[in-house]
Amino acid sequence: MKTFICGAAALALLATAAVAETAAPAAGVFIKSQTADEYLAKDHFIGAKVKGPDGKIIGDIEDLIITDGNTVVGVVMGTGGFLGMAEKKIGVQLSALKFEEAAGELSVTLAEATKEALDAAPAYERAQPKKSLWNRAKEKALELKDKTAATTNDAVEKAKPALEEAKQKAAEAYEKAKEAATPAYEKAKEAVQGAVDAAKPADTPAPAAPEAPATPAPATP
Repeated sequence: MKTFICGAAALALLATAAVAETAAPAAGVFIKSQTADEYLAKDHFIGAKVKGPDGKIIGDIEDLIITDGNTVVGVVMGTGGFLGMAEKKIGVQLSALKFEEAAGELSVTLAEATKEALDAAPAYERAQPKKSLWNRAKEKALELKDKTAATTNDAVEKAKPALEEAKQKAAEAYEKAKEAATPAYEKAKEAVQGAVDAAKPADTPAPAAPEAPATPAPATP
């Protein structure tokens, strides 16, 4: 008996450890929260206004240039134009930008960004064509499909215990209702049968009265 208990306990511990390992996030993979010395590019960097040496805004950061080793080496800036129209995209080395932060606001300066330098700067050339609206729509549709499927499956799995419990309770309620209704049903059945039996004599026809014997006619003299 002791051997069996020890073996069962060991199996239970192994199973618990396996479940915990599966449920717990892998170390070194996920980041729980943002720290004080971290920022999100979309919130703090992308869209940041870039100033020239005179302090005037010359453009804004639109994208990052990243190597295949995941190192940021530069930015793509939009300069000139009006409200994005007739705007020239230029690439700028990250080391050429000066970053300063005050009161939670990021200030970016490009000291070499004189008017003559910006006019002479070549337009940034992409190695790969920009994704078309059709390709973006297809990717978005696939993303929504995968997210919806994952969310639905997760919801179904989470709802299974509640559904099973509701199903069990409904079955128990049905059985109790059936048990409670059976005596009343039997009484009603007996009452109906009694009424039928009581009505039977009234429905039976009364026996016919015997006929009187015929009187013979007197003889004629």
